[in-house]
Amino acid sequence: MPLLSDPETVSSSATTRAPQTRKQSQQSQHSEIAKTAIMNVATPAADGWQALEKIDLGKSSLAPPSRAANGRACDGEAGDKDGVGAALTDTPASTAPNSPRIPALQHGSGASTPSSRSRPTTLDIPGLTRSKVSPDGRIAQRDVGAKLVIVMVGLPARGKSYVTKKIARYLNWLQHDTRIFNVGERRRVATGGQGRIPQPDPQLSGRRRDLVSRKSISTGAPNGIVVQKELLDPPAIAAKILINDHSMGPDEDTHTPPTDVSALGSNGESADIQEPKEGDGVRVEAPPSDLAKVSDQEELPGVEAMEQSASFFDPQNVRAAQIREQVALSTLDELLDYVLDQGGSVGILDATNSTLERRKLIMKRVRQRAGPELGVLFLESLCVDPNLLESNMRLKLSGPDYKDQDPVTSLADFKKRVALYEKSYVPLGEYEEKNDMPYIQMIDVGRKVVSHQIRGFLSAQTVYYLLNFNLSPRQIWITRHGESMDNVNGKIGGDSDLSDNGHLYARALTRFINHERKAWDIRQRAKALSTHFPPRPGDTTPPNPEYSSHGETEDGPAQKSFCVWTSMLKRSIQTAQYFDEEDFDMKQMKMLDELNAGIMEGLTYDEIRDRYGDEYALRKQDKLHYRYPGAGGEGYLDIINRLRAVIVEVERMTDHVLLVGHRSVARVLLAYFKGLKREDVADLDVPLGLLYMLEPKPYGVEFKAYRYNAQNDWFDHMPDYELRRSNTHLI
Repeated sequence: MPLLSDPETVSSSATTRAPQTRKQSQQSQHSEIAKTAIMNVATPAADGWQALEKIDLGKSSLAPPSRAANGRACDGEAGDKDGVGAALTDTPASTAPNSPRIPALQHGSGASTPSSRSRPTTLDIPGLTRSKVSPDGRIAQRDVGAKLVIVMVGLPARGKSYVTKKIARYLNWLQHDTRIFNVGERRRVATGGQGRIPQPDPQLSGRRRDLVSRKSISTGAPNGIVVQKELLDPPAIAAKILINDHSMGPDEDTHTPPTDVSALGSNGESADIQEPKEGDGVRVEAPPSDLAKVSDQEELPGVEAMEQSASFFDPQNVRAAQIREQVALSTLDELLDYVLDQGGSVGILDATNSTLERRKLIMKRVRQRAGPELGVLFLESLCVDPNLLESNMRLKLSGPDYKDQDPVTSLADFKKRVALYEKSYVPLGEYEEKNDMPYIQMIDVGRKVVSHQIRGFLSAQTVYYLLNFNLSPRQIWITRHGESMDNVNGKIGGDSDLSDNGHLYARALTRFINHERKAWDIRQRAKALSTHFPPRPGDTTPPNPEYSSHGETEDGPAQKSFCVWTSMLKRSIQTAQYFDEEDFDMKQMKMLDELNAGIMEGLTYDEIRDRYGDEYALRKQDKLHYRYPGAGGEGYLDIINRLRAVIVEVERMTDHVLLVGHRSVARVLLAYFKGLKREDVADLDVPLGLLYMLEPKPYGVEFKAYRYNAQNDWFDHMPDYELRRSNTHLI
């Protein structure tokens, strides 16, 4: 088609000359603008914009290559440029000027404002991923969008604390730093009850601390038990609470003349209630709701008069409601400190958060401090099974609020407390879905799970885990294989057979497990028969929801199935070879194989030290993060990741299981079930001949250890046994 600017194409018709003239003028203007843009391309530099460069359109690489009629690039021109050639095309060459190609500005050049795009929140797995900002695979401090805040929701006695501890234990075991922030524990401290006030975190020394001291529940206690409470060392004083700058504490004079606390500022002058400011962790104002409507004729009781009975949770108790509100926000600020400033990956806010107003307030505070990127996942625990609910309520009778009190009276008071919460309780659902807020609903602790708008790697991992655990009572047994020929010779790795002593251990293990399986069934039948409705004085034993709904026979609960899992190495398989496959479900798993030592397989530690001195020193320095060199070489982080499927399956199943593994595998499994610290995993003392039993409980794991006694060919219970680190760091 001829160009509009070609004078031969201009019509002589008087009716069309004027429009075409205008088109020519516009085309000419557009061409000049394009040429100007091309000839005045600015290039970025580290110190700002360089001088504008003139570009010769005739020689510029921006000009299209000459092409033949068939669309091929002409020989000797662009087709042979740099010896690469040009792609064949049937598209005719464009006759319009090319758009100017302005190189992208480099970050930090000073030539533009920083990018406002959100950073990607892809998976980070310690030991399996690596990047410049995260060389070890852990979530980098700057990747706020990859971190997660889990906000628990639900009425009391719905299993929230049980769920939070399980999640924290699992995520910490996967090397994602996770901490629980329990509002109830801080509430007891704030009101003069029992609790502990930990020492201030040195990392927060430059920041104004909240009045309610930090009390995070860690799953990394040395003994592997989650510590919920400790008595205050006398004469410790409960933390004070500021409500509109009015201090409350056990040393406060309760006979002070009544004051309208909703109208006083810090100097006693009238002041309006203000919204919490971002980063202000000292004063948390009561929200402008019914909490602020305090009668100036009503004398508010001092903290020392506030018992943790049902009346404390009555919405009409304004002072108590203000305390609960401020403690919740203070705890949330501590959680955000941990996630934003202290390297944490996941913070879990363990509280009822049963009203829509409270959840809105939490979201507002999170966005004020962390912006829109930080992930927030609401997790609601519901109980509709009356037996399960009764079981949960019975467990509360031995908790800190009702310890050493009459169980019948305590149970009635606790049910009254729950009824008060139910008046204003708003379940997750409509509001969260309208506002695209991620949430999970767990019904009967895993019987049914509802998820909505789950985003992010950690959120997905949490949902996956929640889908696979239950409350079923069962026993989990862990042991190493019997002694192998490589053990006798001091060699690592390999695939040798059992020694004679190894076969003795294998036979004794089979007899002992059969004995313990029968004894456990007898205890569970007796426990089921001793359950009373209503509870008798002194009876705090909860009913067993599993036996109350299914699995019953004329003689009591049906016998549970028993699984025996081994690795695919001969010494593990031979240790389990004496079990009767008619009574036990036998299975071999590659995930349970021993850590692969790469090029050092089959060597002794002395040989490794002599041949690979540098590697020997590196491993001794940091066994957890060390990976053996050579094809197939592994480290402890690899063991953790390949055992993840085994852990989830053990949590999902309701049957007993015996895992016959190896030293590294036993260490990692015990670290999970006992919630051990990261630095203890690779050095845990797990000798041959020891058998470990773990029985999940609502508030932890019952742990026992048995040592094989070659003299009587049986296993001796070790009542005071505690897991400890090995004396040597070589193995």
